[in-house]
Amino acid sequence: MTTVLGVDEYRDLLSSALPPAQDADTVTPSLSTLFTPDSHRTALHVDTTVVRGGRGVGKTFWYRSLLDDKLRAVAAEEYRIDKLHHITVATGYGAQIQPTLYPGPGELRSLVEEAVRPYDLWNTVLLVALGQPKLMGLQSWRERVDWVRAHPSERDQTIAQADQQAQSQGTTQLILFDALEHLHWDRAQADRLVAGILQLALEMRLGTKNIRFKVFIRPDMFDGALLNFPDASKLTSNSASLQWSRANLYGLFFHYLGNHDSEEAVCFRAMTSGWIEHTEGRHQLPSALRGDEKVQADAFSLIAGPYMGANFRKGITYTWLPNHLMDGVEQVSPRSFLNALVKAVEETRDSYAGHDFPLHHEGIRRGVQSASQTRVAEVREDMPWVHTAIAPLQGQQVPIDSELVISLWGQADLTQRLQREAERVATATRNSGEIRTGPRYADDYRQLIEELILLGVMRRRKDRRIDLPDVYRIAFSIGRKGGVPMVQL
Repeated sequence: MTTVLGVDEYRDLLSSALPPAQDADTVTPSLSTLFTPDSHRTALHVDTTVVRGGRGVGKTFWYRSLLDDKLRAVAAEEYRIDKLHHITVATGYGAQIQPTLYPGPGELRSLVEEAVRPYDLWNTVLLVALGQPKLMGLQSWRERVDWVRAHPSERDQTIAQADQQAQSQGTTQLILFDALEHLHWDRAQADRLVAGILQLALEMRLGTKNIRFKVFIRPDMFDGALLNFPDASKLTSNSASLQWSRANLYGLFFHYLGNHDSEEAVCFRAMTSGWIEHTEGRHQLPSALRGDEKVQADAFSLIAGPYMGANFRKGITYTWLPNHLMDGVEQVSPRSFLNALVKAVEETRDSYAGHDFPLHHEGIRRGVQSASQTRVAEVREDMPWVHTAIAPLQGQQVPIDSELVISLWGQADLTQRLQREAERVATATRNSGEIRTGPRYADDYRQLIEELILLGVMRRRKDRRIDLPDVYRIAFSIGRKGGVPMVQL
């Protein structure tokens, strides 16, 4: 086989190696897809309690990887975190319905309606994870919560014994929490449930040596939780964020190309020497291709050409792609990044098959448009109110004065729209069990702007005007002079 990939071979590799546009809940991590960006090392520390990250940045990926013995061992080795070799992992909450480990959607709503204190609920989940035998024979979570409340001394003894046992075995008991946006459709109730988890997490951190929580959570949910218990500020100092630098994003991209099971991937590794084969055929990136932007840019220019057109004035492909996928807090979702590249391959094959490079710059532009649509669809799925709030701004140009935003919202009677949306979501939740949270400030437009800024949907410029990053602006049909064209729907 040739040691240099031709254009068509490169396109075949891109098409087969890059993951399809799927939600994290439908994807199971594997050795070949496990990528360990340096910026995520702190998040994987056993003593890091809170791991913040928006949708598509890897919360569920790491949650599932930590539950898998092989993947956890690889992470421990590559991050040089010895403690990860010596932990016992249990699930405190997640997207998968596992009523033996934590309440399912229906029972959780019932417990909330019965005014069960979140702290008591999560105490019960903790004791189940620690194997309290008297809880195993109880059929419902209501019975289990009542037992825990009625036996506070046995609760404390269970925790102390589990802590001592872990100490004697040289291990740490780690309880994982994920998918907290699905706890409850009502934002106030969701905030209280999250606060209960965090209160207990802090109690375990301060009161035990070997029982730890790791809570994967959206930043807006962490910042909005009702942290009104003693020493709550310590959770902030003991948190990490799942962030992706430009080098991380391209490192992930090259990792997928080099770890695909194909002759093209073998050739790609030969073209970019320095790969190290690790566990069961998993190949580790050369350090330069992983973190040297000059090396990465040169490698990507072989795939997409150096420029987004005839010359550098049109943009450098290496920087242009992530720059136009960045949200309002200057973060790029790796899912959006990879989705844009998948679409770029499809568009190049369909419309520019004779192009000199595997990817055409117009294909990349279409990829960004497609990723924008996908990102907005994800936000609409999680938080329908965001689409409702942005809809009155369609047809406008950004940057835009905040007073004009408020005026447009007033003309559209946004508060009433959001209230109707909340009622519709509540009904849908009762019928389907799907959880969608609403805004905290439906009747306060200035606070609503701040909430959208926190989510990264909006950002405030230095001149105080409001901007929308391209990854949201394009699909919301909001213009910007000289920007990527809006999607024609």
